[in-house]
Amino acid sequence: MSEKIKRHEFLKSLGLQGASLMAVYCGASTLSSCKNESSITPASSADFTLDLTQAAYSKLNTVGSYVVTQGIVVARVSSTAFAAVTQVCSHEGRPSVVYSNGGFYCPEHGASFDINGKGLNANGSRGLTTYKTALSGNSLRVYS
Repeated sequence: MSEKIKRHEFLKSLGLQGASLMAVYCGASTLSSCKNESSITPASSADFTLDLTQAAYSKLNTVGSYVVTQGIVVARVSSTAFAAVTQVCSHEGRPSVVYSNGGFYCPEHGASFDINGKGLNANGSRGLTTYKTALSGNSLRVYS
């Protein structure tokens, strides 16, 4: 003879085990793998001007500083030169690239690049999309 159990009683009997199972199931669906399946593509073209007297871009008056604007990392690499590369790392397509210690770096997995966007290690081997820069007075043009 089989005994039937009501749905409410069944769910109640699951108690902590059921709640734990649901937490694992629901939580696992939000976890991501190391590989980023939704890669972001860097802009293939750019043409904009930054006013270095504006607070948002004044960091570029100091050698070794950088700003990120419109998905592009713009760095002051010397007293007379700038470098501009996509913020999107070629390793996994994440917008994480920064300027540090005279080169570009992605903290996600350690990809590193020189100021010309050339990859310096295995994770940076594909390089970065680069942009041209031209300084005229206090205006810095970034373009393709």
